[in-house]
Amino acid sequence: MWSHLNRLLFWSIFSSVTCRKAVLDCEAMKTNEFPSPCLDSKTNVVMKGQNVSMFCSHKNKSLQITYSLFRRKTHLGSQDGKGEPAIFNLSITEARESGPYKCKAQVTSCSKYSRDFSFTIVDPVTAPVLNIMVIQTETDRHITFRCLSVNGSLPINYTFFENHVAISPAISKYDREPAEFNLTKKNPGEEEEYRCEAKNRLPNYATYSQPVTMPSTGGDSCPFCLKLLLPGLLLLLVVIILILAFWVLPKYKTRKAMRNNVPRDRGDTAMEVGIYVNILEKQAKEESVPEVGSRPCVSTAQDEAKHSQELQYATPVFQEVAPREQEACDSYKSGYVYSELNF
Repeated sequence: MWSHLNRLLFWSIFSSVTCRKAVLDCEAMKTNEFPSPCLDSKTNVVMKGQNVSMFCSHKNKSLQITYSLFRRKTHLGSQDGKGEPAIFNLSITEARESGPYKCKAQVTSCSKYSRDFSFTIVDPVTAPVLNIMVIQTETDRHITFRCLSVNGSLPINYTFFENHVAISPAISKYDREPAEFNLTKKNPGEEEEYRCEAKNRLPNYATYSQPVTMPSTGGDSCPFCLKLLLPGLLLLLVVIILILAFWVLPKYKTRKAMRNNVPRDRGDTAMEVGIYVNILEKQAKEESVPEVGSRPCVSTAQDEAKHSQELQYATPVFQEVAPREQEACDSYKSGYVYSELNF
């Protein structure tokens, strides 16, 4: 019996000493050998649907540590490691998955938490549009570039390139407005290609505009003269066409119709039928002429088809009438006598 009591007493003393030592070791670890872990990622700016990796590490490389990852109060997973960080792979598909995240490092009964870590969700920029305005002189070319991306989280940084070489610093825009850059240079001897780049806080993500090629200028020649004159030439051509359509063409059609209405010579007809009259001239100074009855005379003629045709002759009767009022005209000659012709 005494041996059994001694054994119980021994185990109680041993357990008390062991627990006290463990508490002392945990306190020592908390103050010196077991600081808080570190939670980090390669980037804190992501877009929706992006896969990310989070690293939970500890400065003590000699302890076997259990790492656990939490999003708010939700436990996402645990890993054991010694000397190497624990890696947690995630996918950010919606805004609530941006965080905050915490990492817990635990050794036996001792545990510590890292600081909060959150992601920033950013919309990627779309391909920008590059507009170029050129003022050409005899020796120089003054170019104004404008670049705008209509989608993407602000701010957006714009950079202009000439033949794949940057010609401007990054121009930041915090509003949805185009970035503008002015360039003055000598007239080049060969073609040049320009484009612009748009990027925001998303790392390793940039979009480029379609390249714009500007032709070379042959010395003092003006490469844009034709482009500037082309609208004017087209406008002049349209005006000429309208004049022809609404002014010249109607006049031409009217004259053509008048020519078509003029009776043509029928001299090629085999036989013409007409009425022949014998006119008795009136004596110049007679005061009156007695009426003379018409003396019709009938004769017949035949055409090439041997068809008989009747020709009638009549003798006209002249009567003197009063002269009409004459208009003042330089070409008018007096001394004529007007008479009526009665059949």
